[in-house]
Amino acid sequence: MNNLLNEIVATFFSMAPYLLLGLTFAGILHVLFKKEFIVKHLGKNNLLSVFKASFLGVPLPLCSCGVIPTALSLRKSKASDGATMSFLISTPQTGVDSIFATYGMMGPVFAIFRPIAALIMGVAGGVTANLFSHSASESFGNETGTVSCTLCKRPDPHRHSIFQKIKGMALYAYGDFLDDISLQLVVGIIISGIIAWIIPPDFFTRYVGAGIISMLIMIVGGVPLYVCATASIPIAVALMEKGLSPGAAFVFLAVGPATNAASITLIGNAMGKKMVAVFLGSIAILSIAAGYLLNYIFALFQESGYHPLSHVHDIGVSPWKIGFSVIFLILLAMSLMRKLVPSLWSASLKKLGLKKEIASESPGMTFGIEGMTCNHCAAHVAEELRKVPGITEVDVDLHEKKARCVGTFNETLAEKAIADAGYSVSGERKEG
Repeated sequence: MNNLLNEIVATFFSMAPYLLLGLTFAGILHVLFKKEFIVKHLGKNNLLSVFKASFLGVPLPLCSCGVIPTALSLRKSKASDGATMSFLISTPQTGVDSIFATYGMMGPVFAIFRPIAALIMGVAGGVTANLFSHSASESFGNETGTVSCTLCKRPDPHRHSIFQKIKGMALYAYGDFLDDISLQLVVGIIISGIIAWIIPPDFFTRYVGAGIISMLIMIVGGVPLYVCATASIPIAVALMEKGLSPGAAFVFLAVGPATNAASITLIGNAMGKKMVAVFLGSIAILSIAAGYLLNYIFALFQESGYHPLSHVHDIGVSPWKIGFSVIFLILLAMSLMRKLVPSLWSASLKKLGLKKEIASESPGMTFGIEGMTCNHCAAHVAEELRKVPGITEVDVDLHEKKARCVGTFNETLAEKAIADAGYSVSGERKEG
């Protein structure tokens, strides 16, 4: 049991400093990359829009469920199926947070190869989608519609001070975004410790090998799994330490974050079954091809006497690593409290006067919503509801799966807005 605990602790301290840096850069990107900037460049039905979609998606810190709302916005803004598919494939595989964590745990080869492979896979998948799309020959415009501000949710043109931007960056990076990955991250670290503790060191080398079988096993295990790009890293490292080839580990790093049962369902509802086949087929085939290439690259490095993974779990004793790890541990604990005990966290904010709640006597309606899994989902639902005429205030509760709308508005239009966001209204509706 001590060995299990040691593996978990070692994995955490290997990742924590790089995760803190990655979260900070994710917050900066959140402030700099406006949604209207993204949709503006993806409205043409050509190869350039497909490349732009993949290129813009690589650094964005969105998981496989969080990317769906943004992709739906792209389609509503007249983006082609190819651009939308390219964004769906490249974005969840990697992000600025996972790039830092990949470098910290897996070295520079993986850290460089992973985003480049995601970019190429996104472009290839997007081109394939345009070939099979019914709308491939249509001309698309750049009508972006009204997009709410990412910091204050106001739709009208306005500016923010430096302090407001820093505050918005911190709230997103160490709040909303961390909340979306914190539980998965903890589970991933624990699973990696269990793998290191239970599985023999040469298990994959002896029983599976480094060829296509190991990669297919990673695909079968990764497609339905809900794991973000960052949480997949410790699992992949633990498997490699048990003999899994770098190429097969990459297949897991690509397929696990890019797909899960919920995202596949949403893609099918929004783009059709044919696009689901393009989505899954592109990821599976291209990840295997990339896996073989990575195995070849590792073989070349090892022939030259350099082992790319030689520093894994070497956390050292530098004060900055320890300090960053402690800070991240505190942020992680706060995030888990928000996720696992939301009522206690909400009550604490109300006592401190940090949370404003819509008065229950305000005229309006509460809708139950099915399908929301992360803060990006909740934010997208709120954005669509704010566009409904007559709705003056919106409060979406991710944990209770409800949206409270204030004002005098058409209930059917509100339900349509929720459906347009990619989610469904449950049987629960409450007036007042």
